[in-house]
Amino acid sequence: MPILKREQDIWPLNLFESLEENSISSDERWWAMYTLPRFEKKLMRQLLDLEISFYGPMIEKKYRSPQGRMRTAYTALFPNYVFVRGNEMSRYRTITTGSVSQCLEVPDPEAFQRDLIQLYRLIRTGEPMLPEDRVDVGELVRIKSGVFKGFEGTVVRRENEVRLLISVRYMGRGASVLLEDCQVEVIKS
Repeated sequence: MPILKREQDIWPLNLFESLEENSISSDERWWAMYTLPRFEKKLMRQLLDLEISFYGPMIEKKYRSPQGRMRTAYTALFPNYVFVRGNEMSRYRTITTGSVSQCLEVPDPEAFQRDLIQLYRLIRTGEPMLPEDRVDVGELVRIKSGVFKGFEGTVVRRENEVRLLISVRYMGRGASVLLEDCQVEVIKS
């Protein structure tokens, strides 16, 4: 039983589908909003009310309570960050919510958007994943078969497991999933 139900971590719900169809607009851009401590969900609720486009990736975390019961919590993949897409007015309205500590403009919006779309798709597979605080340089691969077919990332070894690391380069963080029964091919640079 979850402690709290899963909240909406993206708005509009078709944000990435509409972005894949259209090129990046000159008046809209991505902003990385650094929130006050533990304010990610509050900011996302405020942005939902203001109808400002955002994505704050949340992942499911299962743990055992002191009484031995299994609990589920939904935690931010990037603690203290919510990504906002919009114009200067959207940025201003987001900052004035009182939940933002710092606003950072994303220097390479196209690469950032590609990374976020892939991360969004990975989270939506529902497979268990681990947050990765550091991104090691490794070989870039594309998955040829299995649940993760079409994903691109870095293969890493964590605790004797082979995992696929999907990263948001701008953040220097990402998430990894266990690779089982998947065929990979190395992407030549």
